[in-house]
Amino acid sequence: MQTGSANHDRILAAAIDWIGAPLAIATVVETWKSAPCPVGTHMLVHADGRFVGSVSGGCVEADVLERAQMVLAGAPAVLRRYGVADDAAWEVGLPCGGDIQVLVQPVSAEGFPENLFAEIIKARSEGSTSAVETDLASGRSKISRDTKAEGFVNVYYPPRRLLIVGAVEIAVALSAIAVSQGIDVTLCDPRGRFLTADRFPGVRLDDRWPDEAVKAFAPDSRSAIVTLSHDVKIDDPALLAALASPAAYVAALGSKRSHQARLSRLSAAGVSAEQSARIEGPAGVAINAISAPEIALSIAGGMIRAFNDGLR
Repeated sequence: MQTGSANHDRILAAAIDWIGAPLAIATVVETWKSAPCPVGTHMLVHADGRFVGSVSGGCVEADVLERAQMVLAGAPAVLRRYGVADDAAWEVGLPCGGDIQVLVQPVSAEGFPENLFAEIIKARSEGSTSAVETDLASGRSKISRDTKAEGFVNVYYPPRRLLIVGAVEIAVALSAIAVSQGIDVTLCDPRGRFLTADRFPGVRLDDRWPDEAVKAFAPDSRSAIVTLSHDVKIDDPALLAALASPAAYVAALGSKRSHQARLSRLSAAGVSAEQSARIEGPAGVAINAISAPEIALSIAGGMIRAFNDGLR
């Protein structure tokens, strides 16, 4: 079984910080019916009691932490099923009505070797996908060269990416939300005084013309492009370049009326109706947003929906 999860960014970041200390890693390896976390989701546990991630949204974490402490004390990897039919349902059952199976391994040669974290991170930094194959009977994991291998295979995709065009106030909030979700953010605006590091900490800044910036960004199926400048000279070239790419999400800020005018301009530039239908305009999901942070939240919602619709 091949799978992947969206919580890998935080787990990998913590692993690099904690490597060298005794660690255990818990992984959702199977789900039935309604489950709070998808297969492939991790929780990383430090010997001092700290942990990052979740395998159930909180329902069974206490029991998983106990199992992790046993593994850290020398016990072998353990495979545990939780759910409403479990004997311990009143203590660790899932109120959502589903069942999950969780594997708890030591981060060691006998379980999940610590060098796997570095290999996964290196592949992701190069824009590549990597996979870890686990023998559920022995609890041992290894890098898989065959993502269609039998057994449990967890796939680690490259980070999702976002290119924001227009260093406006909405971009401040949108970039912060995206960064908090582990999304790699680039902000493009040829207007120098808008594009400052103090307004956009932790964000890659690009002052090239938008069509050049989009080309350099090299959008793929794990990318989103959002135009926010409200300036036709800036937004339209970015959209033309975005629509020529396989980006998962393309969105443009503006009212329904301004979007219709935008579609007319794009049509005159040779964009087909099918291509322009890819643009979410007005950008974002409908939450009756008013302020810049609310609008940013709605756009982030639209972006995450597009990413998850494609199970990327």
